[in-house]
Amino acid sequence: MSPLLRLEGIRKSFAGQEVLRGVDLDVAEHEVVVLVGASGSGKSTLLRCINLLEQIDDGRIVLAGDDISDPRVDADRVRSRIGVVFQHYNLFPHLRVIDNVTLAARHVHKMGKTDAAGRGLRLLTRIGLADKAREYPDRLSGGQQQRVAIARALATDPALLLLDEITSALDPELVGEVLDLVRSLKEQGATIVMATHEMAFARDVADRVVFLDGGVIVEQGAPDEFFDHPREERTRRFLARLAH
Repeated sequence: MSPLLRLEGIRKSFAGQEVLRGVDLDVAEHEVVVLVGASGSGKSTLLRCINLLEQIDDGRIVLAGDDISDPRVDADRVRSRIGVVFQHYNLFPHLRVIDNVTLAARHVHKMGKTDAAGRGLRLLTRIGLADKAREYPDRLSGGQQQRVAIARALATDPALLLLDEITSALDPELVGEVLDLVRSLKEQGATIVMATHEMAFARDVADRVVFLDGGVIVEQGAPDEFFDHPREERTRRFLARLAH
């Protein structure tokens, strides 16, 4: 079976500094791949390239058999197939929660207002926030806002979900509720590529952990193998630093 997502030789530079240096990665449908690595290792840039927020300098990105890195593709149409959640929730403060969740469904997918609202309420029920549908984002905790951002990303039924350090801006006591939601999405068969510093969560939820360092994939493997028996010296040093 072909992978849902295939990255071939991805390269990306900013101001002459090469941030991604030939990244190859396949992600199967229903797989949860967790990207780990120090800040500046290329995790966020890789996610932004997959979602076409950054144009790659070289290589190829294939989503469900389509070369989405071809400059002629309609980037907005591609993005409508990918859900993205960033570390800062990016909810629109002037829109109620339900309107934040249904915005893309209504404007990008042209879903009718009633159908979109019904779908939005079902998603909010699923994440335990149906009672907040008519609230504005500033009335919600950070964890609740991040769960709404995830619901918004799911509202268009994306083939792929990209999560970029979604707990790093949260107070520690709010991290668990967001990670519990990601855990439930995995159980429901979502395909997820996620950058995180939460190593215990990576061990618990990932099907595969991918370690990036200096813009290259140094090592990847099943969580137990990766954390307990790392093969590469750079991986061992990274994990040792986390232990202190």
